[in-house]
Amino acid sequence: MESSGEGGDHAFAYQLMEMLAIPVYVLDASCRVMLWNRACEHLTGMRAAEVLGTREHWRSFFDRQRPTLADLVVQDRAGEVPLIHPRGNHGQPAHLSAESWFDMPRVGRRRYLALDASPIYDERGRLAAVIQTLRDLTDEKMAQIALEQLATRDGLTGLANRRCFDDTLQAEWTRALRQRQPLSLLMVDVDNFKAYNDANGHLGGDECLKRIATAVSSEMRANDLVARYGGEEFAVILPNQSLKGAACVAERIRTRVEQLQVPSRQGGGALVTVSIGAATALPSSDTEASELVAIADAALYRAKHMGRNRISLPLSEPT
Repeated sequence: MESSGEGGDHAFAYQLMEMLAIPVYVLDASCRVMLWNRACEHLTGMRAAEVLGTREHWRSFFDRQRPTLADLVVQDRAGEVPLIHPRGNHGQPAHLSAESWFDMPRVGRRRYLALDASPIYDERGRLAAVIQTLRDLTDEKMAQIALEQLATRDGLTGLANRRCFDDTLQAEWTRALRQRQPLSLLMVDVDNFKAYNDANGHLGGDECLKRIATAVSSEMRANDLVARYGGEEFAVILPNQSLKGAACVAERIRTRVEQLQVPSRQGGGALVTVSIGAATALPSSDTEASELVAIADAALYRAKHMGRNRISLPLSEPT
């Protein structure tokens, strides 16, 4: 990028960029690397000597060839940013920004980077180069993900929490209504759990709940949701599942928990079991998801009063 008459200024600018703590690289108007500073070397694991004068800078970020943000600026392809970086956007004219996960093949780990690419024009207004800065936001992104999980996950069992259950049930109800498909729900309650807690203490009770959560989850399809509904009660959302199918899932869960062989009391011969209420609805415009919960709850109540360690179906299905 050096030119006669302003070589000193350009040399100083390059020296300044070279010493920046922020990773920076510069492409010329042919997408060849003109500068790859030390911070960029550290971030990408790619030495400047490997990329200067080449178009191989993409290898620092991707397993297979794809344009970087700077390439899109050089090639006047700003409209493709959302296709490559869903969180990309335009700033000032020709200035592009994006955030995304990158494979980072050289360093062997994925990193979440914030990118900014800006054009540099010569005195005639022609594109001379594009400068791209990189910020490693991986730690911040992971912290954000962890916070989001805290908001939707039960801290003890790792299952979805009540808030996540409510949101998912409403979303699945809406989808079932739109697609005219059945939606099933299981309410699962640990039998005599208070007595178990009294005999084994809260730590023992927590361990029991975690084992049951794992047993329930093991019977689920990819699109099913298991949630800790509250205390010793779990809820299972089964999209596009008939009542007969839901009953089969419920029986598998009941059997799986029984097979855990968890003693219900210290020194006793009885085992920890669950009671399950099942319900199915074909959503309509004049019904609500809360009705499905009420019917499953009523079925669970009957299972409890019929002797526990069993499943119960609704006396009548909602229409």
